[in-house]
Amino acid sequence: MADALPLDRQLCFSLYAASIAINRLYKPMLDRLGLTYPQWLVLAALWEEDGRTIGGIAQRLSLESSTVTPLVKRLEAAGFVSRTRDRGDERLVRVALTPRGHAMRTESGCLGEALVAKAGLPIPALESLLAEVTALRTALEG
Repeated sequence: MADALPLDRQLCFSLYAASIAINRLYKPMLDRLGLTYPQWLVLAALWEEDGRTIGGIAQRLSLESSTVTPLVKRLEAAGFVSRTRDRGDERLVRVALTPRGHAMRTESGCLGEALVAKAGLPIPALESLLAEVTALRTALEG
């Protein structure tokens, strides 16, 4: 029977630990902005395409709609988004950025800047890493 690989030789653990480290880096900045990381991800999905449905946001973030709904409700209560029923299909809820939600795109630019600075890697290396991790995710989801 083969010995189990130590954690530092397991890709899954390295990705998991990197995700935790990024969240720790982002947390103080997100706290100042009044957001959690999952809430920021919802806003980021809307910055890509405003007016998405709850299901569309969930699909973009690889989450369940039941996970996204409370995030959107909290963002709405904080004034970042508004929710409306789809005119063509009353079962769908569309989420739109408010002026405050649009402004947060600029205000949260510090996140990416902090990650680049802390990583200590040249931009091309970070772009290559992103491409490889994206390819891995695509293969695993496919």
